[in-house]
Amino acid sequence: MNIAIIGTGYVGLVSGTCFSEMGNTVTCVDIDAKKIQRLQEGKLPIYEPGLDAMVLKNVQKGSLLFTTDLAAAIKDVSIVFIAVGTPMGDDGSADLQYVLAVAKEIGQKMTHRLLVVDKSTVPVGTADKVKTTIQVALDARDVSLAFEVVSNPEFLKEGAAVADFMKPDRVIIGAESEEAFVQMKQLYAPFFRTHDRFITMDVRSAEMTKYAANAMLATKISFMNEMANICELVGADANQVRIGVGSDSRIGYSFMYPGIGYGGTCFPKDISALTRLGEEHGYMPRLISSVDAINRDQKVHFLNKVTNKFGENLEGKTFAIWGLSFKPETDDMREAPSVYIVNELVRRGAKVQAYDPKAMEEAKGFYLKGVENLTYGASKYEVLQKADALILLTEWKEFRSPDFDEIKTQLKTPVIFDGRNQYNAFNLKKKGFEYVQIGKG
Repeated sequence: MNIAIIGTGYVGLVSGTCFSEMGNTVTCVDIDAKKIQRLQEGKLPIYEPGLDAMVLKNVQKGSLLFTTDLAAAIKDVSIVFIAVGTPMGDDGSADLQYVLAVAKEIGQKMTHRLLVVDKSTVPVGTADKVKTTIQVALDARDVSLAFEVVSNPEFLKEGAAVADFMKPDRVIIGAESEEAFVQMKQLYAPFFRTHDRFITMDVRSAEMTKYAANAMLATKISFMNEMANICELVGADANQVRIGVGSDSRIGYSFMYPGIGYGGTCFPKDISALTRLGEEHGYMPRLISSVDAINRDQKVHFLNKVTNKFGENLEGKTFAIWGLSFKPETDDMREAPSVYIVNELVRRGAKVQAYDPKAMEEAKGFYLKGVENLTYGASKYEVLQKADALILLTEWKEFRSPDFDEIKTQLKTPVIFDGRNQYNAFNLKKKGFEYVQIGKG
């Protein structure tokens, strides 16, 4: 099948590459000419395990193409995906300007029947806006062409996106016609060898499903963090509580780890957009508003652990940071807790020595660009030298079983602040560490 994907960001690039891996001919479109040139050379703008090799293989086979020419890309395709960004607007809602700009151009350039698929995370009712935008563009050309707008939300986890796409838990399709369902099922059929997880529904329900799923996951994270904060006050251990609660099959262990809160682009943006969507329809979503507030407060709560130990004035203090990305197996620092923590430490007069396996270039180039008294190390042990404490912010695999004797040797004082509860408190205290974690009274 020939398909086009508009947008070569995280969702568009992963989706296009995986579709091409299954034998489709995929043309990915972006307005950034330099980005397209780099992609044609096999150079990716993001880090995602397994993606670079898959891109290179399919580019060499000729099944994965990159262009800036939307008209040429949709000329011979039957399905075109919209996978451009929907950043958070000033009022917290999803900004649809890029989605609607693509819809307008599709209407201006299409020459035959198309199935237009919203892959971007968009508010309920966006498909109607896309449909109207395309139709207005067709009317301006005085052209009558059939098309249908379908919702196909993505459920990819950064760090495991390729695996998620190739072996999906489910594929949600919202459409108005049986023809569209059949066409989309044909496209996704190779991804379902043993289980049919192709779920069909109306368009608005499909759009809502994405927001509801992310809101539920974010709620579990904030719930566990609130329980952890109460555990600290009453002398309980949040990790033991998590095990007891998670053993209930109705609840489970997923997303039930206490820590410094969620980051990335999906949860913060989608929680904000869903809150705004409710408000626009006269409803105040109190639960998900609280989820967002707890998440924002959790970073402050963790920073307070540092200042409770060293004081508000951190002049003369040096801190080693392990982990800058918002989660492991990605270089994504959007809404990462590290951005807040590093800036607040420096603002209080501290020096920071940071290491991350993948995200340091992102930090240097954008998210922590120009931050004074911030340096980077080539290894996790290098940044420990003469630091007053180690602060762990991202649970990368290489941080799970470090050489604690080496850590103790390098640090000026054996203090670890663990924002991801990675280590055994009893063992560290036996080794002479002061170990500060979340959820332990």
